[in-house]
Amino acid sequence: MKLYFATGNRHKYEEASRVLAEYGVELVQLTRVPKLEIQSSSLAEIALTAARAAYLELGEPLIVEDAGLYIEALNGFPGPYSSYVYKTLGCRGILKLLEGVKRRDAYFESAVAAVIPPYEEVFVARVRGIIAREPRGGEGFGFDPIFVPRGDERTFAEMGLEEKNRYSHRARALRMLGEWLRSRKIKRAQL
Repeated sequence: MKLYFATGNRHKYEEASRVLAEYGVELVQLTRVPKLEIQSSSLAEIALTAARAAYLELGEPLIVEDAGLYIEALNGFPGPYSSYVYKTLGCRGILKLLEGVKRRDAYFESAVAAVIPPYEEVFVARVRGIIAREPRGGEGFGFDPIFVPRGDERTFAEMGLEEKNRYSHRARALRMLGEWLRSRKIKRAQL
């Protein structure tokens, strides 16, 4: 089964490819489809809008994924604006905002939107954890060096891809997609 993934982020593509391979799905990265990204507090709405726009452009079954880091001490900031905040403040900027803050609870959320006519589905998953006191690790991308998932002592950036996929919000949402594809018995002919 072949499915397109509209993303310019090779790290997301690598993570998603590994997870969906467990379900017999071959993922093809689309980097040239412009991603329409609306401003919304809902990752599900952002991902579905982008997936619909990409489908209209390409005309092939596809997925789009959007993710955000929600820090409880910052009232959920940066949330759906995580990509912009990472580009402007980075990990060090977030850590500066948390100086002197003892409770560092946070969660990552992922929304995977699939447009596979006649279906449009969104799969949302979270992973809870804490924000580390300093960046650690050289793997991953984005806020991975400062996020420690519950159940481990390491940041996502200190884990290999397989380890990260055991915990990650994105892997959880993609597994929900994989299970949905199986339950609907969507076959190659439909994709």
